[in-house]
This record gives sequence, structure tokens and C-alpha cells, in this order.
Amino acid sequence: MIPVDGRVPTRLALANGLGSVAYGVKDNGFATFLLLFYNQVLGMDARLVSLALLIALVFDGLIDPIVGHFSDRTRTAWGRRLPFLYLAPIPLGFAWIFLWSPIGEPSFVMLLVSAIMVRALVAMCEVPSAALVAEISRDYDERTRLTRFRFLFSWGGGLLMLLLAYGVFLPDAMLAREGYRNYGLFGAGLMVTCVLASAIGQHRAVAGWPQERAGHEKSALASLGEIRESFSHPACLIVMAGIAAALTSQGITFALSNYLYLYVWKFTPTALQAFPFLLFASVVGASTLVGRAQKRWGKAGTVMRMAPVGMVFWAGPLVLRWLGLWAPDGTTASLGMMFACTLLSNTFTVTGTMTLWSMVADVVEASEEQTGRRSEGTLSAGAFLASKCAGGLGVFATGLLLSYAGLEANTPPDAVLPEVTYRLSLAYATSIAVLAALTAFVVRRFPIDRAAHQARLERLDQVARADPDAAGLHP
Repeated sequence: MIPVDGRVPTRLALANGLGSVAYGVKDNGFATFLLLFYNQVLGMDARLVSLALLIALVFDGLIDPIVGHFSDRTRTAWGRRLPFLYLAPIPLGFAWIFLWSPIGEPSFVMLLVSAIMVRALVAMCEVPSAALVAEISRDYDERTRLTRFRFLFSWGGGLLMLLLAYGVFLPDAMLAREGYRNYGLFGAGLMVTCVLASAIGQHRAVAGWPQERAGHEKSALASLGEIRESFSHPACLIVMAGIAAALTSQGITFALSNYLYLYVWKFTPTALQAFPFLLFASVVGASTLVGRAQKRWGKAGTVMRMAPVGMVFWAGPLVLRWLGLWAPDGTTASLGMMFACTLLSNTFTVTGTMTLWSMVADVVEASEEQTGRRSEGTLSAGAFLASKCAGGLGVFATGLLLSYAGLEANTPPDAVLPEVTYRLSLAYATSIAVLAALTAFVVRRFPIDRAAHQARLERLDQVARADPDAAGLHP
């Protein structure tokens, strides 16, 4: 396809963003409910559940670059990305249902296999879809706008499932197995519908034979060499490291969220049902803030500021509670202050994460200048590799934090000792503080700003005019 010149039509931006609903549904389920479901509902050891999810994520992360590379080199009348978006969602739906409705007694192997299936199929939907951001537009700010839509839909899908879980599927019994079965059935239908609708909505704009020359087929070893070469660019390594640090923190936060709501903050059912609206408001706030922040500080500068500020509002309430400066658990004052801090923390955190994903698209031209190839799919896969490994590490770390705190399986909230919640709170606060500092430290070295990106586009255009075969058209 030919990149859109100027502002991307809103209908195309919406269609591209819609496909990320599936990623949001999967991410919310894995990060928020899966550990709780297999640990507290099915009775599996939290450490075994965490280990299975970590292995599945690492395994899936290794699939991502392969999916991205093959989508880069796919040549059909429907383009490079659409075949994946049409073929993967229906198998994904069945795999998602099986994950939440396991047959027989749950086991480590069964959880591992089903988790790998789900994550691999999500990769086949999300990696090609995310790669389209760099194809649709080359503009520094329009890529952020496209990323904003993807985040809104991703978070919207995940939070819709969270809202339905708290208000419909698990309104009064978060430890009821039947509710999780219904959660899985509805989520499967939502993922399949949104990915297919996204593909159809983008079809006219992105379908068509790729501009690259067909060339000769390369061996698997040569393909691996191309993947390695694309990942070797310093900007790619930096943004992957930044995503890894930021999303490890997010993974710990999401995996611990229900534990904190139930065992620390004593959320009522009404509070749990209202919480998804609060989180979505924070994502809307982040989508408003991100453009202004990037205009003032650039993309790297935005991440450097947002990561630590967001962490302060996440960890602050827990530290104040430990110091005895917080309102009593479960009171209106405690819940009100918690909601306010969550709104601010998630707004700043999502602004930083949204910016990191926009930075991935800007690496495409830097890699093209170095390698002579456009590798949108491969580079997007690299970001997903970092994010999935980080998410797995976050869930694994959560299992260790729960073990350190001494929270046993099948423990009702009113039976948890105060020292257990204090150990859990302080260990969590320390973990995310270290990761926020690491995110800011890594991203400060990112070499692409607005001026560098524009200068690179001009150089690539000059090469294209002088020798089209040398302008990212290598087989």
C-alpha cells in the first residue's frame, strides 16, 4: 500500500485500532484473572501457575518475530497483513474458550499448552495489525494518533471484559468457576468479531500486491539472519528494553490487582463494578495528554517523565497505608482516595506506554536506512516479544511476591493477617519503583527525535528518487 499523505482518515484509524480489542481481552484475562482462577478457584499452586504462564509467554515471544517476518514477506492480492487477520481469529476463539473451561482436573501441562495456543494465535492477529501503523503513515505525529486508537480499543476491550466480569459473570462470587466459563465464551466471541471487522474495515486501503520485488525465496537461516539484523539497530534494542521494563511493572500491577482489591483495599462489589469506568477514563486522559506531551518533550522525554510519576501514584497509597497515614480499609475515604490516585497513575503510565509503542514505528525507517528493507512486521514483533516476556516475568514475579508475603491458596479475604498484606504491599511498591527508574534510564538513550526522523525520511526519499530498487525494495 502507499502511505497516507497527511492526516489518516478517521475511519481507517478506527478500523486499524479495532483489531487490538482481541489483544486487550487476552491481556486483561491473563494479567488480571488467570492466576486468580487457576490458583484460588482451581486450587493450583500459585508458583506453578506463574511458571506455566512465564514459559508460555517466552515460547510465544519466540513465535512473534517469525510471525512478523513472514508477514513482511507475505505477498498476496490482499497484501501482506490481511491474510493473517482473516485466518487466525476463529481458532483463537476456540483456544480462549478451552483456557477458561479446562477439561478434567487442571494440570501444569494443560495450562501451559492452552496458554501457548492462545498467545500464539493472538500474535498472528496483533503483530500484522500493529505493523500496519508504520505502513499507513510515515508521519511522526500521525503514528502516535494511530497508536492512540489502538490503545483506546485495546484497553476498551480489556476493560469491557473487566466490567462484565465484576458486574455480570462474577458479581458476587469472584471464586465461582461457572462465571469464568461464561467469561471465556463472551471473550471469544468479542475477539473473533473485532479482528474480522478490523480486517474488513481496512481491506480497501491496505489490500493489494506489495511494492517490493518478489525476488527469490530465502532459506530459514537467511530469514533468521534478517530478523537478527533488524533487531540489531540500537534504537530497536533501546525501545525493546524500555518496553520490557515498563511492562514488567504493568504485569506485576495487573496480576496483583485483584489480590490488592480483595485483601488490602477491601473493595465492595459496587466499587469493583465502577473500577473499569475509572480505568477507561484514565486511558482517554492519556490519549489526550500524549500528543501535548510529545510536542513539548518529544517521545523519549515523555516516557522519562511519565514512568516515575505514574509509579508514585501507584505505590504512594500503599506506602501511606503502611505508615498509618491512610484512611481505614474499606471506608468511603479510603476508596475515594484510591480511585483518585489510580486515575492519575494510570493516566501517566499509559501515556508513557503509548509513547513507547509509537517509538517502535519510528524505528522502521532507521532500520530501513541500515538494512535496505522495510521490516514493520519484524520490528513490531520485537516489541511484542519484549512486552510478552515482560508480562510473563511480571506474573512470575507476582507469584514470588505472593509466596514471600505468605498468602496461601483458597484464603478468604477476612482470614488474611495484617502482616501478610503489609509485606505484599511493600514488596510490590519496591518492585515497581525500581522498574520505573530503569525505564527512564534506558529510554533516555533513544536516538530518534522529531528532527532526526524527518531528516531520515528526506534521505530515504532522495534514495528512492535516484534508485527505486535501493529504497526499501530489497527482497
